[in-house]
Order: sequence, then structure tokens, then C-alpha cells
Amino acid sequence: MRSIDDIEVAGRRVLLRCDLNVPLDKSGSGAITDDGRIRASLPVIRKLSGAGARVVVMAHLGRPKGDDFAARAAGGPSLRVVAERLGELLGGCVAFAADLTGPSAQATADGLEDGQVALLENVRFEPAETSKDDSERQGLAAALANFGDLYVGDGFGAVHRKHASVYDLPLLMPHAAGDLVTAEVAVLRRLTESPARPYAVVLGGSKVSDKLGVIGNLLGLADRVLIGGGMVYTFLAALGHEVGSSLLEADHIESCKAVLAEARRRGVQIVLPTDIVAATGFAADAPSAVVSAQAIPADRMGLDIGPDSSALFAAKLADARTVFWNGPMGVFEFPAFAAGTRAVAEALTKVDGLTVVGGGDSAAAVRSFGLDEGAFGHISTGGGASLEYLEGKTLPGLVALES
Repeated sequence: MRSIDDIEVAGRRVLLRCDLNVPLDKSGSGAITDDGRIRASLPVIRKLSGAGARVVVMAHLGRPKGDDFAARAAGGPSLRVVAERLGELLGGCVAFAADLTGPSAQATADGLEDGQVALLENVRFEPAETSKDDSERQGLAAALANFGDLYVGDGFGAVHRKHASVYDLPLLMPHAAGDLVTAEVAVLRRLTESPARPYAVVLGGSKVSDKLGVIGNLLGLADRVLIGGGMVYTFLAALGHEVGSSLLEADHIESCKAVLAEARRRGVQIVLPTDIVAATGFAADAPSAVVSAQAIPADRMGLDIGPDSSALFAAKLADARTVFWNGPMGVFEFPAFAAGTRAVAEALTKVDGLTVVGGGDSAAAVRSFGLDEGAFGHISTGGGASLEYLEGKTLPGLVALES
């Protein structure tokens, strides 16, 4: 992939695809609750504007519904709040276009001077952005191409999507990868090409179905795989244990049995919790108790790994030279059920080697705990993209940038 250091940007309009899909407060204010992805995009924006480019930023936010731009825009969420925060972080005004390919976008792009930055409205307000019809996506890409001279892809969190602004647009223009994307790919290559050993992988999150593919591929790479979060209960059920009312994907029990058998065949250690913090319901203040992972009461649901499991997981990470972590160990948003996730995060800060936090909730947890982000080797901006890369899948956004 060409980098932005390989292209001349001064005086030219650069269409910059970023990942600004930040979480918003759901209580009504709509305020940004974690600006990590915005801050991660700052270096390339500053680099381009500092080199005299006229930067036109494109990004998505949420998964808006509707049949056309107007319907989706009416339902939100708008990127206007992101433009305001981006301006605050850059220390200057960021022009905001209230549409994507209409008169506001045209006027905003035309009005930029060298070094200035603008943000177009949510690309997903246009149904064609995510269409499975190639001609629809290509039509949107052609319209967006009118606003720029060059394309830079820096939205790593979206490179696994075959979307108009990620895949089709760079194929129409001179293009290069942003520094964030090149850094992410470099780290992922270290995880998949001769990683330092022992190599430990920590996986959590809610659905085991989302992780079976990556677990299967990592069995050929990792030395040990630690499993927590909601997905662990399907593994416990696969071993014949009672899981109470915990999250369970019964149709994947056989798949989990197959994973456990394949791990034994390959000599890869699968580490499961020995104890669980089980609650009477899914609520921040639900009464809870620590129980054996092999016998969760029928009227209880597991919401975190227990203290013995936290110590076990930390011990299994202590001698690792490479660690990849994706997914919380419990419902870390509830303080009473955050200890397991915190224990894993803190254990990573003590590893003498490469530690990679695989984006998404794991990255959000690190920030919510107030941990020093510099204590981790790399905090990814794209959990889904990272997982698909580690699963061995082809990522459309990278294919386009490499063309």
C-alpha cells in the first residue's frame, strides 16, 4: 500500500475516510461518551492539513434506518456533534456539510482553503453506501469523487466492509493508506507472522458465534486461548456444566465441543473460568454471589468471571510475549461486574512483550478504567476488522488500498 508520504497533497482536496463511529449517550443528550476514535484520527488529519491539503473527511455513525437520505437523516445520528468535537481537538473550526453529495457538501468542499478541514454528513445516511448492489455503491462513489483529487483510507474500523466510501471510492481515484491503517496492519502482521512466544489470546464478549471463526484460525497460531464473557457459557455447556440463565447459544454447543477437541489435538491450551460472579438478573444492582463455573445455579446468570478466574487468567498472561485481547470478561459497564475485565486489562500492562487490545468494548474498557493507554503495545480502533484479519478473511478496504 502507498502511504500518504508517497503522495503530494499541498493545495489538493483529499477525501479522507476515517472511523469516527463513537458511542453516544443514550439517555437523551446525544453527547459523545468516548472520543477515542476521534483522537485516533487526529494525527493523519493534522499531517494532511499541515502539508497544505484541503481535507474532506468522510465517516459513518451508527446504523441509521430508512429508505432514503431524508428518512435516515431524520432518525439520526448526525455527525454534527463529531464535527464539533473534532474542531475542539484540532483547535480550530471544522466545516460541516449537512448532506453527503448535495449542495451543502459541494459548497463546503469548494470553500476549503489550504490546510482547512471539513466533515461530510454520515455516509450511512445514503443507502447506497452499504448496498450489496455494486452499481448502487459505484454511483455513490462516483458522486463523492467529485469532491476530491485524492483518496486516503484511514478508517481501519471499516476496512472489513465492502462499502462505497471504503471499497469503491479508492478504486476511482489516486489513493493511499493513512498512517493509522498502516500501523494497524503492521501490528496484525506481527500477530500472524512468527509472533514471539508464548502467544496468548484472550477472547470475551457476548456471542460465541461471532468468535468461532477466529478461534479456529488462532488454534494454528496461539499457544493458549483464554475465554470469558458471555461466550464462555456455551463452552461450559459444551463440557456438560450447568449454566443457569446465563447467555447461551445452544445451537453452537457442538461447535464449541469441536473447538475444544481441535485444541487438544493441536496442543493449544484452552483456559476457561473456574468461578463465576452470578447474579439474579441483568441489572447493575442485581444481588450476586461467586459460584463454581461448573455449577451455576439454575436461577442465576453469569455476569463476570470470578476472583479465582481473574487470578488464573493473570497468571496465564504473566509469561506471555505476545497477547491479543478482544472482548470483556463480563458486563464491565456495571461496576459490580467489572473486576474480571479490569484484571485482564491490568495483567496486559505487565506483559513483557507485544500486547494488542482489539478495539471495541476492550478499548472502551481500558479508557473507562482510567488505565494508561501507553502501557499497552497497541490499542486497535477496529475490533471487527481485527478479528476478521485474524480469522484469515480478505478485507475489502485493504484490497482497494493495495490496488
